[in-house]
Amino acid sequence: MSSTVGDFLIERLYQWGVRRIFGYPGDGINGVFGALSRAKGKIQFVQARHEEMAAFMASAHAKFTGELGVCIATSGPGASHLLTGLYDARMDHQPVLAIVGQQARAALGGHYQQELDLLSMFKDVAGAFVQQASAPEQVRHLLDRAVRTAVGERRVTAIILPNDLQDLPYHEPARAHGTVHSGVGYSKPKVVPFEADLQRAADVLNAGRKVAILVGAGALQASEQVMAVAETLGAGVAKALLGKAVLPDDLPWVTGAIGLLGTEPSAQLMNECDTLLMIGSGFPYAEFMPKEGQARGVQIDLQPDMLSLRYPMEVNLVGDASETLQALLPLLEHKRERRWRDKIERWRASWDKTLEKRALAKADPINPQRVVYELSARLPDHAIITSDSGSCANWFARDLQVRQGMQCSLSGGLASMGAAVPYAISAKFAHPQRSVVALVGDGAMQMSNLAELITVAKYWHQWDNPQWICAVFNNEDLNQVTWEQRVMEGDPKFEASQSIPDVPYHLFAISIGLEGIYVEREEEIAGAWERALAADRPVLIEFKTDPNVAPLPPHIKLEQAKKFASSLLKGDPDQAGVIVQTAKQVLSSVLPGKK
Repeated sequence: MSSTVGDFLIERLYQWGVRRIFGYPGDGINGVFGALSRAKGKIQFVQARHEEMAAFMASAHAKFTGELGVCIATSGPGASHLLTGLYDARMDHQPVLAIVGQQARAALGGHYQQELDLLSMFKDVAGAFVQQASAPEQVRHLLDRAVRTAVGERRVTAIILPNDLQDLPYHEPARAHGTVHSGVGYSKPKVVPFEADLQRAADVLNAGRKVAILVGAGALQASEQVMAVAETLGAGVAKALLGKAVLPDDLPWVTGAIGLLGTEPSAQLMNECDTLLMIGSGFPYAEFMPKEGQARGVQIDLQPDMLSLRYPMEVNLVGDASETLQALLPLLEHKRERRWRDKIERWRASWDKTLEKRALAKADPINPQRVVYELSARLPDHAIITSDSGSCANWFARDLQVRQGMQCSLSGGLASMGAAVPYAISAKFAHPQRSVVALVGDGAMQMSNLAELITVAKYWHQWDNPQWICAVFNNEDLNQVTWEQRVMEGDPKFEASQSIPDVPYHLFAISIGLEGIYVEREEEIAGAWERALAADRPVLIEFKTDPNVAPLPPHIKLEQAKKFASSLLKGDPDQAGVIVQTAKQVLSSVLPGKK
C-alpha cells in the first residue's frame, strides 16, 4: 500500500523526535489517526477527555521535558476546543504544535458542517506559523517549518489538514520551479551577550550593596549559575511562580514567591534593594517590584520583547540564562560585607515561623494551608507538583517547600482554571517513575478536571510508578474570586456566582477504580498524605477546607483594608467566619504561639 499524507506526517514527526501526541479523534482528522494506528506505537497517542485538556497536556509536556508538545484534534469544535490550552502555551513561551483537521477542500467556502475559518481562528494563538495544506507535496515543508519555528522561537504553531488530503498518496515535491524542499533538524544555539555588555552588567551588580535577584521559568535550567551569582553578590532570591523550582526553598536566602501570592520577605527584598537582577521572568505586577528609580537594574532574557518591560533596566542582556550567567560570573566581585544577606535570612526565618503558625491555626473544618504544609515534608525526592489557578495557588506558592530536583508548574501567564490535572497527567507520561501531585480547587474539578480522572484510570497501569495524587480543596466556593470581590471591589460574597455544589469527589475516584480518601479533620491530614503516598494506585484526596481562611497578600494596603471592611459592613454571608479566620491569620504574625 502506498504511503499516504497521514503516514508521511507521522513518520516525519517521528524523525523530529516526537514520541507522544495528546488529543481526541474525529472524522476531520481520521486520515492521520489511521496513520498513527499503522505506525504501531512509534508515536504514543494519549486520549484526553476533551481537546482543551489535550492542549494543556501538550503545554505541560513542553514544560516538564523541554521538548516539543504536540496535540491533535478534528475540525470544527475539536479545533476550537484546543484554544485555551494553546493560549496557555503561548503565554508561557512553550513550544507546542497543534495538528487540526478541516473539511474537504472542495467543500471549503460552502458553509459546510464543522467548517470554520481555522486560519483566522488560530492566527493569534499560533501567529508564529499557521498554514493550511492544499497539496500532498506541501505537507513536508509545512511540518518542518512548523516544528522548527515552535522549538526555535518557543512559540505555538499550527498545521491545518483538509480531511480528503490526509488519505491521498504522498508525493515528494518535484525538482521544479515553485516547489519547496525542506529538511529535518534543529540545534539550540548558544546565545550570549557581547563581552562589553556583560562588563556593563557586572559594573552595575558590583556597585550594588543590596542586590535582589528575581528568577522565572527562563532560569529553570540555570539553577547552579543562579546559586553561584547569588553567593558571590550576597543577594537574596525571590521567585516568580513559574520559577518556583529554580532554587530549593531550604536555602535561607531564598525568599520564595513574589506578588499577590507571594511572601513577606520577597516584598521586603524588593522594597529595600538598591540593585535588581531579573533572570528569565515576565512577572507582570509592577507594584511588587522596586519603586522606579530606587534600584539599578540588569535583566537577562532570550526574548528581546520581554526586556525592560516590567522595570526600566539599565542593562538589558539578550541571552540564555545559564550561558549568560556563566559568562558573567568571572566579572563579578565577591562581596565580603554580608549585612544585607544576614538581614534577608532573618526575614526568611521570621516568615517561616509565621507560615507555620498560619498553617496550624484552627479552622472549620480544615485550614487549607495545613494541607500543603503537611505535604511538603512528605514529598518524595524528585516529585512533580502541579497547581490549579485559584486560592489553592496561594498555598502552592507559599506553603509548598520545593527541594533540589523537584519540578512544579501551573498555568502562569494565562492563569487558567482546569490545568492542574492535565498537567499532572502529562508529567506522569513524561516521567512515569516519579511521584506526581496535583493541587486543585473544587471549582476547577467541576469545570473540567473531574472528567480527566477517567484518563488517569485509563492509563495508570502503564506507569512504572503508580504514585499519582490529586488533592481537592473542597470548600464549596469559587474562593479566589470571592476574596477578590471582598478586597478589590469592596463587595460581599455574591452567593449566586460564588457558591458551588458539594460533590463527593473521592467517591467518583473510587467508582472508576482509583483510591479515594475523604478528610474533614485537621489531625487526619498527615495520615491521609502518608496513605496516599503508600497506595498501589492513583489517589484522590478530598480535603473539606474552610473558605474563610484568607489568602493574605504579603502586605495589605490601606485601600484594600478599607474595601475589605466595606464588604463586611455590606453584609457578607460568611461574615462571622471571615472575621474569625482573618484575625487568626493576621495575628499569627504578631502574637507568639497564637493558633
